[in-house]
Amino acid sequence: MTKPFYNDTFAVVDLETTGTQRENDNHIIQFGCAIIKKRKVVKTYSFMINPHREIPLSIQNLTGISNEDIATKKDFSYYAPKIIKILKNTVFVAHNINFDLPFLNYELTNNGYEPINNRAIDTVELAKIAFPTLPSYKLSDLTSKLKIKHLNPHKADSDAYGTAILLLDIIKRLEQLPQATLNTLGSLSSGLVRDTSWIINKISDYYRQKKRPLPKEFMQVRNIILQKQVDQQENFAGDSPVFPKNNDQKKKMFKGYLRYRKAQVELINHIHDFINDQNDRAMMVEAPNGTGKTFSYLFSYAYQLYSGRKLVIATSTKILQDQIVEKEIPQMLKVTKLDLKAEVVKASSHYIDLDGFVQTLFKDAPNKPTLVLQMQILVWLTKTKTGDLDELQLTSYNSPFFSQISHPGDARVGSRFASVDFWNLARKNQEEADILVTNHAYLANHYTDTIWGQNPYLVIDEAHRFNDNVMTSRNDSLQFESLWGVLSHLRNLLYYSDDCVQTQFVDDIELNFLLKKLDPEILELIYKINDFQKLLYDQKDAALSNEILANGNLELCFQGKKLFANKDNFQSELNLFEQKLEQVRQETNQILFKLYQKQTSLLINDESLLSELSEQIDKLDFYSEKAYQLADLLSDDNILEQIGFILIATNPEDPLSTNLNWMMLDVSSELENIYDRFSHILFVSATLTVNKQFDYSINQLALQKLKPITFIGKSTFNLKNHLEVLAVRDLPIPNTPEYEQVLSNIITNDLKKKNHVLILMTNLEKIREIFSNIINNTQLKNFEILAQGITGSNKRIAKRFGIAKRAIIIGADSFWEGIDFHNCGIDLVIATKLPFASPDQPEIKLNQKRLLDLGIDVFKHDSLPRAIVKFRQGMGRLIRGEHDHGQFVILDSRLWNQEYGQEFINAIPVKTEIITEKQLKDKLNNYDLKRRYKKNH
Repeated sequence: MTKPFYNDTFAVVDLETTGTQRENDNHIIQFGCAIIKKRKVVKTYSFMINPHREIPLSIQNLTGISNEDIATKKDFSYYAPKIIKILKNTVFVAHNINFDLPFLNYELTNNGYEPINNRAIDTVELAKIAFPTLPSYKLSDLTSKLKIKHLNPHKADSDAYGTAILLLDIIKRLEQLPQATLNTLGSLSSGLVRDTSWIINKISDYYRQKKRPLPKEFMQVRNIILQKQVDQQENFAGDSPVFPKNNDQKKKMFKGYLRYRKAQVELINHIHDFINDQNDRAMMVEAPNGTGKTFSYLFSYAYQLYSGRKLVIATSTKILQDQIVEKEIPQMLKVTKLDLKAEVVKASSHYIDLDGFVQTLFKDAPNKPTLVLQMQILVWLTKTKTGDLDELQLTSYNSPFFSQISHPGDARVGSRFASVDFWNLARKNQEEADILVTNHAYLANHYTDTIWGQNPYLVIDEAHRFNDNVMTSRNDSLQFESLWGVLSHLRNLLYYSDDCVQTQFVDDIELNFLLKKLDPEILELIYKINDFQKLLYDQKDAALSNEILANGNLELCFQGKKLFANKDNFQSELNLFEQKLEQVRQETNQILFKLYQKQTSLLINDESLLSELSEQIDKLDFYSEKAYQLADLLSDDNILEQIGFILIATNPEDPLSTNLNWMMLDVSSELENIYDRFSHILFVSATLTVNKQFDYSINQLALQKLKPITFIGKSTFNLKNHLEVLAVRDLPIPNTPEYEQVLSNIITNDLKKKNHVLILMTNLEKIREIFSNIINNTQLKNFEILAQGITGSNKRIAKRFGIAKRAIIIGADSFWEGIDFHNCGIDLVIATKLPFASPDQPEIKLNQKRLLDLGIDVFKHDSLPRAIVKFRQGMGRLIRGEHDHGQFVILDSRLWNQEYGQEFINAIPVKTEIITEKQLKDKLNNYDLKRRYKKNH
């Protein structure tokens, strides 16, 4: 019995065109095709085609095909018979079949030929299903990740060959899947694009006849195949756990694993002394990037963990979490030979709920993205040992589908999948672990959790961000318009849709009594919402600021004591709103309970009605919780003093479009509560000082009572051999049209020798202007241009930047300090402006007003030190370790013409070279040559 597809001929096609809209005078400029026979690529074709029109500059940049390249070539009418002959009796394959096949057929029919109606397969969907954890499904990224030779991306012949090899890899991967997984994939696959399901079903049918046994590494629960769950932690038996105080002992231990660095050992010894001094509760360490600070604190704390106490590490980002667990802790365990276990701690919603997922498989046909996700997850479940949805590397988890499959955090006792529940497994592993790694926000919201154990140690990594992350974790809102939407949808389900509850149970007296009672209650709740909205909107004259945003919304900022000056009135209205909301929730729940009792009487498609009603009750619960949170804030005058409120009216003239947001402006008491839960707390970051003083960070982190000891670590390498800082002195003033033009010119003309460039700005609107200025410039055709707020989420931009061979990011805010690029070296960072926080941002506005009321010099004690820390963080994007080299360019003339400019110059750890704009290009182009010369001489 021959293997699947051995007797099939595949024609894998890729087209290059003058544009994506075929009806808009766009035409094919290159046809590429790779022929697969007997599961091998046997032939390729490439035709350059004259479209009889100009090729747009953006297409020339993308494909490398110029007008000159096709000027003397034949047009499509010449190649059409050849293409038809090539494709005869083949399976048509393309990477995005719904572009290539319709475009080809459009050209064929326009030239008098019949359209191609071959079986048609899409490799984008197949790649997503076969390789569900890849970060990108662009063809060039897939071929790079799967090590497929792909010499000329965006040339049709090369792309066709790459797609052909990709198809063969997909087939091999699908053939390795357990039969039950293939069966379920086959049952879902009819919703895939065109004939793509044929690939899956042919493989499934073939191996079903072979009757393969389930391999021993798998287990089957219902129709789901999972990896057998075993303890994945390695055991490192060996030396007695006694800290090696002698530095020669450390040198001997490090040999073969990491280089002995005097500055790192000095840091280890200081942390060890701190941990063992019972009089010290907190320590602050500023350690430059690349000095091994993570290994240092792990090594220092590890020897203390045999007493049964745990070490909790809180980081700012998931990337750092993963790096600590996957790289730093294993390294420490190899060096120390200690037998310790480490686990990541994150919210239950990160884990898949197998019960919820299986339920989605039996619901009505999902939309296309959800269907493909379901199939991806089925394949992923055969590989994952954790059930952590982050492994899928998606850039968004916000779709309704994820709310159905995310774990709710309960014990799942008695469920079908209780014995293999990933959240239960995660909690069990966390309880047994010695080291727990989490993020700042999770720690802030769960510091009382028993999972941390008794009297645990705590390390706050990236500590300069801890205050802001705790503050963000306390932000919340009451979105009244969204609640309106929930209530409207609820009324539609109960009373007004074609198959509403009232229509289906018109003769049910008991149910109709409940329905008749509920509707006026819902209307009464809407009136209470309106009353509260009007009350809020009426305070607009007391707002600290009143601004119409770019989207037309009205934004009003308030100090808590101003917005709720007449607190009794608000509390009374809020109390009535809460009562009515709870009444509606309970009465809707009663109706749902009755419907479950009558479930056998429901129409065939009304499993979804019960699910939707249940979902609306969950949403009412959510809004009820927010209302109670607001009530708690209003009940405490001291807390109200620390809260800022923002009203957003989506229609500035309509009080009933008002929504309420709030943010904690001072989290000192929250931070102190967190600290009380832990022992020997270490705060570590590359940027905790301003002018070598810790005062700003001590104040930000509310550490005055703990009287922390402080330590500034030394770099373990000579930074001036790795970092070059250039300051351009003759540029126009920032935020002028002249400056924007000069910046655009620098980006387009001066970056040719660079691979990964990060351009840091302070204004999202300016990013849009710069992006539009440069996006189609031929000088940048080899770069992938990524811009915050334009080319996707920050997470997606960071992912694309790490994958691309050459890329430019134009970003603000978190790109200065919140996103790390460990997968690729950055060779140039351009700071377009000194990073002072915009006073237009509501949180900045409210916080500055709070500080002013306290009599604090806002610029001296907040704006300037905050900007210096951010400036140092921006510089720190470059040199993450001793193997990194790069240039940091400053384009802000305020460095020279403002008194505070010297403060920023003092923060630069190497000598700053002052240059002119004309000198910049040569400085950038010759940096690597100069560095290599220095290394060799």
